[in-house]
Amino acid sequence: MSTSRYALYYAPPEGSALEDLARRWLGRDAVTGEPVPRLKSPGLKPARAEALTESPRFYGFHGTLKAPFALAEGCTADDLLAAVDAFAATRAPFTLPPLVVAPLGGFIALVPSASSPALDDLAQACVQVFDPFRAPPTEDDLTRRRAAGLTAGQQAMLDRWGYPYVMEEFRFHLTLTGRIKDDGERAAAIETLRYVFGPVLGAPVPVVDLAVFHQPDRETPFRMVRRAPFSGPS
Repeated sequence: MSTSRYALYYAPPEGSALEDLARRWLGRDAVTGEPVPRLKSPGLKPARAEALTESPRFYGFHGTLKAPFALAEGCTADDLLAAVDAFAATRAPFTLPPLVVAPLGGFIALVPSASSPALDDLAQACVQVFDPFRAPPTEDDLTRRRAAGLTAGQQAMLDRWGYPYVMEEFRFHLTLTGRIKDDGERAAAIETLRYVFGPVLGAPVPVVDLAVFHQPDRETPFRMVRRAPFSGPS
């Protein structure tokens, strides 16, 4: 059985200040897969910054729209990419409210400062439209998800869609760190990240395409393999 997985993500527009800051914070380019020189982060030693970003660096800077999934039997990567292109051609670009740095479940992320119906609609559509391409999760995946202590609603989403944080459980975020157990360190890291991402906070965020990320096996970091531009009517 193949352990290859695909995911549908928001990724910052190519060449944008947000994309540049994110890859230099994480120390890796999600397109090339290559390491990049890390930003100097005030109040945070390089070794600690490296450790804090291990998990988000592995996945690549992104906002999840459809979580990683193995392809269903009979589906190919070409089938998926063609469907993504066709889907994107029906969607119109839109703008997210400005991002803020915030704690989220023990880690730190960039989150929109206000709700976005357009984003919620996009995420729901990605989950529904591409579900036929998703193989059922493995028992190991289900066990790991359930161990997180899911609510009844999240368990229902896991059973139906293979991932607990979709539909009414969806909360868009762009992960910046792994979990930080110490409250003092988390507060200090938030201040550091507000400084690092200061140049892009307060500005609206364009959503202009759908990014496809791929992982050839569970030990290899994700890389972006497609940007499908939104070209539908406004």
